[in-house]
Amino acid sequence: MTPRFDAVGLVVSDMAASLAFYRRLGFDFPEGSERQPHAEATVPGGMRLLLDTEEVVRSFHPGRRPPSSTAGSRVSLALRCETPAEVDALYDSLVAAGHHGELKPWDAVWGQRYAIVHDPDGNAVDLYAGS
Repeated sequence: MTPRFDAVGLVVSDMAASLAFYRRLGFDFPEGSERQPHAEATVPGGMRLLLDTEEVVRSFHPGRRPPSSTAGSRVSLALRCETPAEVDALYDSLVAAGHHGELKPWDAVWGQRYAIVHDPDGNAVDLYAGS
């Protein structure tokens, strides 16, 4: 038996805020997910993004504590955009909506237009286009 990479799960402090953020990025979470402790969206290719509230995770893992570092996350989600202009527009849209822009769009030495924005819980979301 070989395990198959199937999903990325994030623990969120505010389900509605997280859903609003990820929906702006094109994730299709079901309507009404704001009132649920667990939500998931399937993306092209079959992978899933899973969101669970801190409360639901503590229900089966009472000792779990949120990370305490404010220096940045150790994991990021990377989203490919169609064009460099889309990277810029999406970054600007998210920052205008109140999300933290970690790195403004720039032309990376590896040939991509690249930017980093944080979701409502401080997780890094990389936006890129090219190569």
